Amino acid sequence: MSGRDVADALIEAPVVTSFTRIGYAVRARLDDWRPLDEYDLAGRVIVLTGATSGLGKAAATQFAECGATLVLVGRDANRNEQTVAEIIDSSRNPNVTQVAADMGDYEQVTALAGRVLAEHDRLDVLIHNAGALTADRRTAPDGTEATVASQVVGPFLLTSLLLDRLAMSRPSRVLTMSSGGMYSAGLTVSGLQMSDSDYRGTEQYARAKRAQVVLNEMWAERFGSLGIHFHAMHPGWASTPGVDASLPTFSKVMRPLLRSPEQGADTLVWLAADDLPLRSNGGFWLDRRPRRTHKLSRTKNADTPDRRRRLWAWVSDTCGNEPTLPEGNRTTE
Repeated sequence: MSGRDVADALIEAPVVTSFTRIGYAVRARLDDWRPLDEYDLAGRVIVLTGATSGLGKAAATQFAECGATLVLVGRDANRNEQTVAEIIDSSRNPNVTQVAADMGDYEQVTALAGRVLAEHDRLDVLIHNAGALTADRRTAPDGTEATVASQVVGPFLLTSLLLDRLAMSRPSRVLTMSSGGMYSAGLTVSGLQMSDSDYRGTEQYARAKRAQVVLNEMWAERFGSLGIHFHAMHPGWASTPGVDASLPTFSKVMRPLLRSPEQGADTLVWLAADDLPLRSNGGFWLDRRPRRTHKLSRTKNADTPDRRRRLWAWVSDTCGNEPTLPEGNRTTE
């Protein structure tokens, strides 16, 4: 290990130093990060869900400043339009549009994919960032628990529907915003959706995030040959409206150490812009470095090949779409 690797490992071991603004600041200096403003994304088309606040809005603003063509996705059209106007005004980039869609409503996800395909002849980056942690159990229109529907099934469906366009635009990227909370949860299929009687918002969120990370690896294994690079990441602990609302005590106590939305979104933007992520597939990242996906033996032991296969089958069956390799779109890169 190099001196930098040793220093990074020392920061990574204690969660507080790794996930807070301390880890961000030290690693940025340690690895001499390239400023995001130096990336030129002109001509690249990026679809970003969960774009109207917090990490999503911070990432969208940076993408626009780098010249990307952006499609912002949020549930409320008026709020989407307000965000678009703000970003265009601040970045002077007119190539920012929006589509209103609830990622837990599969009909709306299908319509979203149709809009993207109709309005853009290429798709360089698809980013799954939509997500919320709710204290009470809710359901999507099809009856699936809402966290799982919007953060696991909906993104799977959208990726499936846009797979051909991503392959045509290779090398392209599909990026998933996960959470460090997934480290506490093992992979489960039968228990992925918590019931009314045992529902806890933080646990349901962690289970969904674990499923996201596993599916990211499976997408890379099954479809990386198309020249699409699948990566997941977590932002550390960032101060966002979502964290304030869902974890108010945590937010209040940890506020001096929480990252800004821009710091939390840094690796997401970097994964979309830099060439290094194109050298690998299926990675899980924090602060521009790949990280292991398990910190506890019990979660690693739960991550079995059989459960992975059952997760993929359940998600594809739930959304009604089993993605397949398109003919003529294979590549050996």
